[in-house]
Amino acid sequence: MLDVREKTFPNLNCGLDLVGEVLYGKWKMRLLWFINEGYLRPSELQRKIPGASRRVINIQLKELEEHELVIRTIYPVMPPKVEYSLTEFGKTLIPVIAAIGNWGDEYQDSLKRVILKGYPQLA
Repeated sequence: MLDVREKTFPNLNCGLDLVGEVLYGKWKMRLLWFINEGYLRPSELQRKIPGASRRVINIQLKELEEHELVIRTIYPVMPPKVEYSLTEFGKTLIPVIAAIGNWGDEYQDSLKRVILKGYPQLA
């Protein structure tokens, strides 16, 4: 299927814009985290993130590979076996992701409260 949306050129003026460009995607930080923890196969990642479709996981893994954060290795066996691993560049994000996770843990009550404001049916 042809994507008819025009791709806008990314804003590359500051570090936050650059990080957003490579990490934008609901599951990318989790994918990087789980690959770092040793979950290397797409089926393993799917089990760790049941809310994500296989298609979305594959798209986001491809984008992480294009941004040189992960490496995809295809083993010549039948059926083909694929595994992902972090590049050295990708490994540099793990402390950042850990810090964001720790911040989320520390402020989880406040974060849940403000997020749930957008779902009045749950209040």
